Amino acid sequence: MSGTLFVVATPIGNLDDLPPRARETLASVDLIAAEDTRHTGRLLSHFGIKTRLLALHDHNEEQLAEKLVKRLAAGDSIALVSDAGTPLVSDPGFRLLRAAHRAGVAVSPIPGPSALTAALSVAGLPTDRFCFEGFLPAKKKARRDALASLASERRTMIFFESVHRIADTLGDLVTELGDDRSAFLGRELTKLHEQCIRGTLGDLLEQIGDGTITAKGEFVIVVAGTTHTGKSSINIDRLLVELVELMPGKQVAKVIARATGEKRNALYRRLLELTKTGDDS
Repeated sequence: MSGTLFVVATPIGNLDDLPPRARETLASVDLIAAEDTRHTGRLLSHFGIKTRLLALHDHNEEQLAEKLVKRLAAGDSIALVSDAGTPLVSDPGFRLLRAAHRAGVAVSPIPGPSALTAALSVAGLPTDRFCFEGFLPAKKKARRDALASLASERRTMIFFESVHRIADTLGDLVTELGDDRSAFLGRELTKLHEQCIRGTLGDLLEQIGDGTITAKGEFVIVVAGTTHTGKSSINIDRLLVELVELMPGKQVAKVIARATGEKRNALYRRLLELTKTGDDS
């Protein structure tokens, strides 16, 4: 009989958030595959768990996945954990899970802490429909392009961000989605210096700038979906090209933004693309 691959959620900050069933599982499996053995080692030490650890991360998962599946098929049980929260949510593990499913190995979730649901639960924004966007691209242009594509998203959106890019990302959110968009920022959730702040994107950017929100730790950003309902039937590309012959490009973008509800900066970038390529279709 094959063993089981347990996908175990671990605390996102407060170690006492590790559920009893997760503790029992981590203590009883033959091996724990951890994103960072040093980080997980501290967690295990806190609870007196001595199970053997193996590092499984983005750089070695492809090579180790089949080996671990062979161990599972031979009867060993393995727990998969990430540094914090639920594995595979912006963390390694996908290749191992996929290989286990292909091999017909039993898999079992041990649910628990998740920064995604923790932030959503206290954001005060609609939760009936939401989408998880994870970490946005590190480079500014790619990040703005990604956010521009979300400008018409009606669901509540959830993002993860690091301390190194939180100010830039909030700035780009303001640029692409508007400074008056309702939002929430969770910093260091469940930890000693936790902050949970609700406001507009403009408010959050200002508070990061003036130090009201400390620029340290890990962040979850929750942003309300757009309330703009009317999707214009106008061929916006054609309108951009036609109007730029009559007025400056930035004014064209401003006029069309007011008429359609689209974002001005995104329209201006699209105009630059069209005029650069000569595309007037």
